[in-house]
Amino acid sequence: MLSMRVKATVVGNTLVVEDGVPLPEGTRVDVVLRAVGDEADGWDLSDDEWAAIDESIAEADRGELIPAEVVLAELRALK
Repeated sequence: MLSMRVKATVVGNTLVVEDGVPLPEGTRVDVVLRAVGDEADGWDLSDDEWAAIDESIAEADRGELIPAEVVLAELRALK
């Protein structure tokens, strides 16, 4: 499975990938959205941070999740 990070911009409801990044026709992608113009604009993550996100997604895909009720109960207990 191919894994890479690319930047793209939405133009006319289509993702336009930055120049020089070849993606074969029919390639499926996961998209992480960020709001333009807010404090998150321009954020960059380190390779380690991207790896942590990728691992979290893989855990979720495997069903290794903590139910929301448990997380919320733990957060309420911290008050």
